[in-house]
Amino acid sequence: MTADALHADSTHPNPDISVVIVSWNGRRFLEPCLRALERQEGVRAEVVLVDNGSTDGTAAFVRSVFPGVRIVRLEENRGFAGGNNAGAREARGEYLAFLNNDTEADPNWLAELRGGIDLSSRFSLVTSRVVYIHDPGVIDSAGDGLFRAGAAFKWHHGERVETAERSAEVFGVCGAACLMPKAIFEELDGFDSDFFASHEDVDLSYRARLRGYRCRYVPSAVVRHHGSATLGTISPFAVFHGQRNLEWVYFKNTPTSLLVRTLLSHVLYDVAAAMHFARLGRLGSFVKAKGAAIAALPRVMSKRGHIQKTRTTDVADIEPHLERSWLTTKIREKKFDTTLADGRR
Repeated sequence: MTADALHADSTHPNPDISVVIVSWNGRRFLEPCLRALERQEGVRAEVVLVDNGSTDGTAAFVRSVFPGVRIVRLEENRGFAGGNNAGAREARGEYLAFLNNDTEADPNWLAELRGGIDLSSRFSLVTSRVVYIHDPGVIDSAGDGLFRAGAAFKWHHGERVETAERSAEVFGVCGAACLMPKAIFEELDGFDSDFFASHEDVDLSYRARLRGYRCRYVPSAVVRHHGSATLGTISPFAVFHGQRNLEWVYFKNTPTSLLVRTLLSHVLYDVAAAMHFARLGRLGSFVKAKGAAIAALPRVMSKRGHIQKTRTTDVADIEPHLERSWLTTKIREKKFDTTLADGRR
């Protein structure tokens, strides 16, 4: 890893939780984000800030204003996946919390997340109630969902907070604000750095489920989020990475018998997505994404071999957590764009 030395000591020399934040030219968001973490109650935590090749003076700013934050400086932008992996390697806590740089967490955020883990029931990954910072009454994410056809979505996206008041099992974590044991993150080999950005949380959650781990949504763990402040919702970058990476999630992780039964639905989803992005003027990015996904299939299938060989769960344990009809659900809920566009964080 080409990273500078870590700067300063954490407030807690023996933290229970390490909060990993990746920032690429996001200095404007960091002060409120880090101030909110200073106010965390009931936990021993450290903050590991990954400066992901920024050119806006992020490292110098954090070093001077937040001397207790540990800084990992990367010479190049490794994306959300690679940046978080770099931060996780330097983390000292038993648990890893991943947090977007454009967020502000409630004072009890970490304590509530930690309380949601129940290793005896295999609830080893927990995800937050992420609301919009400009309208905290509206949910950005209550965890990730996945359709059998391979399209990912955010539970309760765009709904009022009253619709998601109860804790529930969900398919996976939203990488913008989640927590898991470091040992499990390492067992799963972390985020797939080839993804760079988008769907790396869905991929990690799928691999966790294939190993028998479960994910819980914790509504009392609240984070306010600007929402796609760095990535952009339907930029060419977001469309390319989102549409390429969802193919990798599907072909890497879907057990063979389920793959055979859902492949037609997956193809139909891609056709619908192509028409959708053509209307948005993003067909070129969509086509490039699918071409890049196909070009990388030998590498993806090599990873698939390892994932399927080491999985410990049956298809019968996975399938109930996959939503069946992406089209009718999205039309009914008027969230077609949330599935087809990237815009997931």
